[in-house]
Amino acid sequence: MIRVLLILLLSAVGASAQERPEQESDLWKWTNFGILFLGLGYLAAKNLPAFFRSRTTEIQKGISEAQKIKREAEARASEMDARLASLGAEIERFRTSGHAEMEQEGARIREETARHVEKLQRQGEQEIETVGKLARRELKGYAAKLALDLAEQRIRTRLDAAAENGLVEDFVKDLGSQN
Repeated sequence: MIRVLLILLLSAVGASAQERPEQESDLWKWTNFGILFLGLGYLAAKNLPAFFRSRTTEIQKGISEAQKIKREAEARASEMDARLASLGAEIERFRTSGHAEMEQEGARIREETARHVEKLQRQGEQEIETVGKLARRELKGYAAKLALDLAEQRIRTRLDAAAENGLVEDFVKDLGSQN
């Protein structure tokens, strides 16, 4: 359709174009170039604004996401910096609390050891007292036995002398009186 229009346009230019075939060929080349240029311009004008708008939107979205990520990273970095800055104080606090806990634990162990030593001393004293009582009982029993043995020996020595004298006679008399 455009060719037809061009042909009509060229025929109007007329007879002078027929006289110069080389110029006509150049004219057709320029006409084709113009048509191509106008067609590409039309397509570009129709499609490129929508493409550039979507591309601009994507770029702006990417920029906003990158800024958001950057803010989050900066927030995390500042948080880490703050934690690192307070790390020394936190370590010192752990040392202090650890030292205090060790002292408390040491005091508790010393008290517990003192209680165990005191308990062992009481048990030792009770065992010594029990062994002492047992030894005294055994000693009293042994002393009583020795006293009885000694008394028996003394009585026997006296009885032997008395028996010889009148024990038999007294016995016989007692028997006779009972009958």
